[in-house]
Amino acid sequence: MSDPLHQFVIERIIPLEIGGIDLSFTNSSLWMMIGVIVSTGFISVAMNRKALVPGRMQVLVEIFYEMVAGLVRNNIGSEGRKYFPFIFTLFIVVLMGNLLGLIPYSFAYTSHIIVTAAMSFMIFGMIVVLAIMRHGLHFFSHFAPPGVPWFVYPLLVPIEIVSYLARPVTHGLRLFANMMAGHIMLKVFAGFSVAMAGAGAFGFVAAILPMFVNAGLIAFELLIALLQAYVFAILACIYLKDTVEMDH
Repeated sequence: MSDPLHQFVIERIIPLEIGGIDLSFTNSSLWMMIGVIVSTGFISVAMNRKALVPGRMQVLVEIFYEMVAGLVRNNIGSEGRKYFPFIFTLFIVVLMGNLLGLIPYSFAYTSHIIVTAAMSFMIFGMIVVLAIMRHGLHFFSHFAPPGVPWFVYPLLVPIEIVSYLARPVTHGLRLFANMMAGHIMLKVFAGFSVAMAGAGAFGFVAAILPMFVNAGLIAFELLIALLQAYVFAILACIYLKDTVEMDH
């Protein structure tokens, strides 16, 4: 049975090193580009006609649009409209990584902690910069909630700071862990089917069970792919909400 972790190995396609820094074009880079091309092409083709009675592709895009618009509106409020393009792009990038990774011999870039961490820290940095630009030093009052006795602040403020700094870590770790675990399970059960099928007539019959389990897991992973993209986007909205609500 092949190594279930081999699918996560990053391989160089076009080696490139500048100033001692490895800038090679890898299989991860390739599938990120494929994700951009597929998502851009799909949305462009689906919305090209803008039909009053939409077809299946347009319906799917409109469902995604309304879903993201709804979570932005419900979590940030009316001011969240300016952040919609960013949240929608984030949702599509994660969704493409999750879905494309289910194609045999592909590469799931969302199953790598460096990718999910980079996205989560980018979101965190953007939110912090935006909050300081909008509120100045008032931003730091976020770590000292009003109405708390003064003698509690020495304990409360460090806890609030640690909790706030943990956001990008948990944000990226959640997506990485779910996608990696799902792909490992798929590989393990697929390996069971292949190994049993090569063990004679009895093994071929026995291989049917893990094959059906794997089919069920693929259906489950399709649901997880959408759910994790939604969760990643909604957490970004919740973090943005804190920045916007400081105005009130």
